[in-house]
Amino acid sequence: MEKNLALKLKRKHYKEKIIGFGFVVLLIITFFSSVNFGRADIGAFDVVKIIFGKITGKEEVYASIKESYSAIVWNIRLPRVLTAIIVGSGLAVSGAVFQSLLMNPLADSYTMGVSSGAAFGATIAIYINIFLDGFNLSITFCAFIGAFLTLGIVVAIAKVKGILSSSNLIIAGIIVSSILSAGIKFLKSLAGENVSAIINWLMGSLSARSWEHVFISFPIIILCMIVCIYFSEDLNILCLGDKEAKALGIDTQNLRRIFLICGSLITAVCVSVSGIISFIGLIVPHMLRFAIGSDNRTLIPLTALLGGELLLVADTAARTLMNIEIPVGVLTTLLGGPFFIYIFITRNKSLY
Repeated sequence: MEKNLALKLKRKHYKEKIIGFGFVVLLIITFFSSVNFGRADIGAFDVVKIIFGKITGKEEVYASIKESYSAIVWNIRLPRVLTAIIVGSGLAVSGAVFQSLLMNPLADSYTMGVSSGAAFGATIAIYINIFLDGFNLSITFCAFIGAFLTLGIVVAIAKVKGILSSSNLIIAGIIVSSILSAGIKFLKSLAGENVSAIINWLMGSLSARSWEHVFISFPIIILCMIVCIYFSEDLNILCLGDKEAKALGIDTQNLRRIFLICGSLITAVCVSVSGIISFIGLIVPHMLRFAIGSDNRTLIPLTALLGGELLLVADTAARTLMNIEIPVGVLTTLLGGPFFIYIFITRNKSLY
């Protein structure tokens, strides 16, 4: 029996390595394909030369290529592609963390109200910029502040006698999210004919993303992912229940706070950069749980890879399928809606 168990574990680890390697290869292929796709017909080899030359500082590598092509690849396509990977990875990891932390297959950043808080902050910034002359508030900064203020309110409401429980966090998140959604609708009604500016941001888009967005989002999201991976084994124990975790020496309250802050921080950064992009945090963790199980030590890093790939593919399709660009948030909702229904129907079949 012990030999059979050891063999099963060996096969499981081998399967995880194969999947991880496949995801890395797929991400590289998707990356170069996405940078290559666009209205300007730039050859794949030229794209590689531009990227290599810019990174190494060797201008002679791409000197024979049109300057406009170099600008398109380096200043427009590449920042957008990198932002898509970063945001997709972040949303997927935050979804995996919240689902494990709250032991709820339907949990993600929207359940916690963090996304609604970011949306409300951004909506206020857009509204002020439209109607008050001389003001130019940063939408990204206001979305970030809105997300963290919302997190503080949700935690304050959910805390009973100094203890945070999963059920209280979900209920508090839904309540606060509903109130903020009403606030967004109120501001939209006041905006009148300028409401399109608010709607466009709320639909979620990676259009016109620059290197600034990459430099803002990358270090914060990567740091939070590292923290989540570092404590992933403790998260596995926490999923067994608070009593079992405490018996094994885990400080459940502090651990819950760590993952709550990391997941919310990732979401705040992602939403502040891209707007509301739904279902990435819901779809990706479930796909991988069916494939490799619920061990967060492997689930979290693989979720990051697949999440980045999925959003990158969706964004590439959104900007190339039609003559006009479709907001990527609309596309992910169309893909994620049926999947959400499937999860809801089969929610009693636990994967935790």
